[in-house]
Amino acid sequence: MKNLPQDVPYFLKDFITYMEAIRGKSKNTVSEYFFDLRTFLRYMKVLHMNASLDEFESISIDDITIEFIQSITLHDLYEFLSYTSSERLNNANSRARKVAALRSFFKYLNTKAKLIPDNPAKDLDSPKIPKSLPKYLSLDESRTLLSHIDGNDKLRDYAIITLFLNCGMRLSELAGINLKDIKDDKLTVIGKGNKERVIYLNKACTQAIEAYIQNERPKEGIKHPHQNALFISRNKRRLSIKTIQHLVKKHLHAAGLDDTKYSVHKLRHTAATLMYQHGHVDVRVLQEILGHTNLATTQIYTHLDSEQLRHAADSNPLAEPEKS
Repeated sequence: MKNLPQDVPYFLKDFITYMEAIRGKSKNTVSEYFFDLRTFLRYMKVLHMNASLDEFESISIDDITIEFIQSITLHDLYEFLSYTSSERLNNANSRARKVAALRSFFKYLNTKAKLIPDNPAKDLDSPKIPKSLPKYLSLDESRTLLSHIDGNDKLRDYAIITLFLNCGMRLSELAGINLKDIKDDKLTVIGKGNKERVIYLNKACTQAIEAYIQNERPKEGIKHPHQNALFISRNKRRLSIKTIQHLVKKHLHAAGLDDTKYSVHKLRHTAATLMYQHGHVDVRVLQEILGHTNLATTQIYTHLDSEQLRHAADSNPLAEPEKS
């Protein structure tokens, strides 16, 4: 992680380097871990070093020593999680991420760096995250969205949304596509944790990409180092993540779909759900397509819609009332 603040203890810097260079965690994950751990260390200073909670965001952590870290207990960790819940109003997902950061940090200090004799986070419980079904577009809504794509960048935007709806790729994966990553019907993307995987493109995807490259993608004037990027902006640079998010919202709105309810990530949910419900894709195959490490993550897409549930109930041989 580049440009770390000056007031970062050496052992936290070493941990960040370890997570990025050795564990191969993504830049986003490493950044989130850093900010979570900085918040944690600031709160430890409030608890044990008389730092002011009123000036929390300006508390420096450069005077925290490894001896201080050695004194931290499991009780301190739960005090911190209570603070993030009651004072910072973190939801269960945010607190679970903080637990993951704390577990990784103290495990590193204990087993890798060997700077602390005991790991206080070893028995740290993570908050229970309520399960909810992912929001997704129906098949008809997906077709409506595709049919309403228009404007000066119509072919580019159509290709982008076609890829999202057919391949279920992540936003960062799509933004990072280079021309050389596409070979016939195979697309190589770099996913979470810098893991490479191959996505097979169907005819809708290959035709949409070809139409964009042949008829709309700039042939010259693309600024260095963006010449190999697939999706190019009007200022001749690689299309940014924020721009992709904006254009998806714009086309959702134009199609009469709720752009506050749906987003780029919901298009990933849509692709997975359509493949499972209409394509009858096996959940383990879906796991590979989506680039999930754990099967449990993929299984949220195996939900059934109300019509399927109604059909199942009507299929029961006892569904019809007996005639009296």
